[in-house]
Amino acid sequence: MKTPFTDHYDKQYLLETMMGPNAMRIAEEMTASLSLPPNLRILDLGCGMGITSILLAEKYDATVFAADLWISPSDNAERFSRLGLDAKIFPFLVDATKEIPFAHDYFDMILSVDAYQYFGTNEEMLPKLLPFLKKGGLMAVAVPGFNQDFPDGELPDEVRPFWTPEWYFYSCRWWRDLWLKEPGMELIESREMDCCRQAWDEWLESPSQHADGDIPMMEAGTGKYFSIIQLIGRKV
Repeated sequence: MKTPFTDHYDKQYLLETMMGPNAMRIAEEMTASLSLPPNLRILDLGCGMGITSILLAEKYDATVFAADLWISPSDNAERFSRLGLDAKIFPFLVDATKEIPFAHDYFDMILSVDAYQYFGTNEEMLPKLLPFLKKGGLMAVAVPGFNQDFPDGELPDEVRPFWTPEWYFYSCRWWRDLWLKEPGMELIESREMDCCRQAWDEWLESPSQHADGDIPMMEAGTGKYFSIIQLIGRKV
């Protein structure tokens, strides 16, 4: 069995650039089912410090537009340059809730890992993003969520002390129902991802203070209700 690209990568580098559950591992599982050819033009929306963009550029030889709101494009440009990827990955500052500075019918794929939940939990976002995809282009999203629905918002005891509305956690069914409302896209797949536990465990090894803050939550058993949800659609 072939060793995943993520397992070959410099683990310390990944730990220092994670902003949540290991986004490179999540992106690798998601893209593995897509049989991506080389030379695609991909928008990595909510790229963070760029580890998903690095995967796309190095493993798939894609040209990547790495867009994020929180991380300076200058910082990302320096990171990509140090890796020799400045001709493959182009960093941008983008707020997905405002004007998006790209041409229509431009991208073969829009990918978003552990970011879409912050701006895409509404019926307006997909019709806003789809014009930037070529016809037949892919919308590939992975978001953290719950592995079940909780009727009337009654969260389990392990979750309640840590939960805040800013999590934007929903079930796979909730996300599937939202995406099925979009007539401009065919929903190809919605599922819970296999790498959830491993991606979280790797995040907890990160030196980030946010990772340190998540350790008590996971030790309390909250993680048994967590999932990472994959959504893949094709523009029609």
